[in-house]
Amino acid sequence: MKQTRALADWAVRKIETEYRDDVCLLLGSWTRHFDREQEELSFHYYIPATSRSNGLARTFIIDGIGYDLFPMTWERVERMAEVRGDNPACLDKAEILYARTDDDRQRFASLQARLHANLRNPHFMYNRALEEIDTAIQIHREMLFEENLGTVRENAGYICMNAANAVAFANQQYLDMPDHNKALRSIKNIPAGFTDLYERIIRAETAGEQKRLCHDIIAVTRQFLAEHDKNAVRWTSAPDFAELATWYQELSYTWRRVYYWCDRKDPVNAYLWCCFLQNEVDKVGADFGIDDLDMLGAFDADDLPPFRRRAECVEQHIIAEIAAHGAEIESYLSVEEFLRRN
Repeated sequence: MKQTRALADWAVRKIETEYRDDVCLLLGSWTRHFDREQEELSFHYYIPATSRSNGLARTFIIDGIGYDLFPMTWERVERMAEVRGDNPACLDKAEILYARTDDDRQRFASLQARLHANLRNPHFMYNRALEEIDTAIQIHREMLFEENLGTVRENAGYICMNAANAVAFANQQYLDMPDHNKALRSIKNIPAGFTDLYERIIRAETAGEQKRLCHDIIAVTRQFLAEHDKNAVRWTSAPDFAELATWYQELSYTWRRVYYWCDRKDPVNAYLWCCFLQNEVDKVGADFGIDDLDMLGAFDADDLPPFRRRAECVEQHIIAEIAAHGAEIESYLSVEEFLRRN
């Protein structure tokens, strides 16, 4: 089949004769629907300038192959530049077949440049990887309560794709579909056992097996990201420890709550208040490069003093880091002192 170039030309003529002022850009891509077919340039999508361009949208089938000429807003393309939403290849590999103005052409080129800059930024791509695996975790949580096998299989497919995206993003690349096997093989650095888990999830025969294997691929990916982060460029500028001091001034009372409930021998309140505190501590630990902040690992409902001591140790560790980086905690011994100094 060798009609795709003719179809691209048809789309350009259609715009030039009927929608010249209504379409910003027509984008094409080199497409091979299946291995047996010759790769040729075809239309892909257009960016509308007015709502009248909706009349250009078409779907049709030729010789068993479906074609879709559809609108994609500037906002949607901008999300691609931020490596979100649609496959970034729709931006990266697109060729301009028609441009209403040079400004439209330059705007698209700037979005391609932004995508390339983001792909070169290890800190940006690492954070995108974390977002992908967080999405996989959310899907898995919902999957655990699902009994319908078809729904579990659907969720498992999305978990596989999110996990694969996370690994690819950590490698500062994206998965270029539609061949998933080829896309996986294109990833430069991949967790041990990842591709095996990927296939085992798809071959799993029961909902329970898929749930377990999805947990495993998420765990493997999270471990990979944790190891990868050690070599990631974390800062575009040095973190401001004055901000950490402000954070501590706000959260210090939560430590007092934990100590209070420990002293009252109340494990429920001690535990729950520390859950909130641990979440906050983990965030600042990642942001400011501070390790060894686990408190809940020391929790024992029947023996709270060691847990209290561990919480104190973490608090003092953060205070020491603030001081070591030249920041000051705004602290007063009494209301009178505060009023006198302010």
